[in-house]
Amino acid sequence: MLAYAANRSVAGKRPSSPPAMLLIISAHVALIALVMSAKMEFKPKPPPERPLINVPIEPPPPPNAIVQPKPSPTPPINYTQPDVPLPHPDTVQLVPGPPVDPGVAVGGGAANGIPQFPTQLVAPIRHEARLLTPPDQFKPPYPELKILSGEEASLRLRLTINESGRVTAVDPVGPADPVFLEAARRYLIAHWRYAPATVDGRPTASSITISLRFQLDG
Repeated sequence: MLAYAANRSVAGKRPSSPPAMLLIISAHVALIALVMSAKMEFKPKPPPERPLINVPIEPPPPPNAIVQPKPSPTPPINYTQPDVPLPHPDTVQLVPGPPVDPGVAVGGGAANGIPQFPTQLVAPIRHEARLLTPPDQFKPPYPELKILSGEEASLRLRLTINESGRVTAVDPVGPADPVFLEAARRYLIAHWRYAPATVDGRPTASSITISLRFQLDG
């Protein structure tokens, strides 16, 4: 069976022809190309793009916010002034104003209807009292009680001097021994003399403070 089948001739079988196969393949390629070109020709065109319009939108104001109105532009100010002719001195008229209280004038009133201006106040010129007693008469006598005890003292004294230059009072400044104080008071009132103090050349009473020391010699 196998040998028979192998050696059996097949009815109607023809050998293939290469030119015919090339023709068939070429026809199929041409048909495919035609179909593709037709699809490309009938491809619908896309619609034209619409222009994009951008409209700015302001954000809404926050809640409870006060919307300030925009200030209107201020017109420019013209600082130029028209030229105004000055009046001639002969045509100027003086208009009297309200009366002014001149106040109190020092040094006199009006003379011949002309008000007097206050005079300038000048500080008075003062000179203090000046000692006229000679130096050899400065020292009061030493109390005998203090000589025996060998005591010494330094006193600060305020002297009151009258308009004649005489010492009218001697008062201690600070602590003072009564014996030394009394000896100094009696002597200064009796012997010391001053040129009195003056104010604008006029004698006046005054007071000065001096230091007086009682000291034993040797």
